[in-house]
Amino acid sequence: MDETIKFSRNIHNLLEIMKTLRDPVKGCPWDKEQTFETLIQHTIEEAYEVADAIDCNDALALKDELGDLLFQIVFYAQIANESGFFNFYDIVESISNKMVRRHPHVFGDVIYQSTEERLNAWEDIKRLEKENDKKTTEKLITESVLDDVITTLPALSRANKLQKHAARVGFDWDSVKPILAKVCEELREVEVEINSGNRERQIDEVGDLLFCCVNLARKLDIDPEVALRGGNAKFEKRFRIMEKLLKADNKSFKDMSVHDVLEIYWRQAKAQSSLNND
Repeated sequence: MDETIKFSRNIHNLLEIMKTLRDPVKGCPWDKEQTFETLIQHTIEEAYEVADAIDCNDALALKDELGDLLFQIVFYAQIANESGFFNFYDIVESISNKMVRRHPHVFGDVIYQSTEERLNAWEDIKRLEKENDKKTTEKLITESVLDDVITTLPALSRANKLQKHAARVGFDWDSVKPILAKVCEELREVEVEINSGNRERQIDEVGDLLFCCVNLARKLDIDPEVALRGGNAKFEKRFRIMEKLLKADNKSFKDMSVHDVLEIYWRQAKAQSSLNND
């Protein structure tokens, strides 16, 4: 069977399945109750499960999780179609047009001389799209370069995006060195507030420190979300090794001081994990 025909049939079947699940008479009670708002958390969870499959280098799981994520889009499309807003094919048409429009160097005859020029052009096209969508002059006047950074992103990713958007208009350090100095400055301020005992100020200063660390990662062209996921994975692996070492010696965390655990078992766990390039 021609792949195009097969794909078309599969998409049609998926849309029909979703339509049946939402059928007022014979549909699934849970599916019928869902709204745009109730699906948000499920969609976020599915996106994270896609990321987890990628981190685990599990192609089979990735295929499955991408299917779950696609189903979320189909779910939204069905709810929108029932309300007369748009349907799945409108979504496909919209993103297709957008990608062609935003890649004139691929689908047109535009030539960019550098990556920076291409990225700037991408942002210019996005800005023009947004301006064309503005409903009032007042909204256009109050527009900020940070408007496109959605508030529901994980805090680490949102900090990175806020900084990137600010940097595009020149609000950025010239090099890594002053950012390192700023990290040290923020760390000292955290220490001051720890000594003061002011809980609100401690939270505020730790937030500033984390924001500076994200800025440092950005300046080094490191995605802080990816870096922290790597740090999480490294800690988890070493901690699990440490648990096994303690168990083999018939000991537990309660039997030892944190200092002794770190000096003996954490060092061993690090050494073992290092043998696996961790």
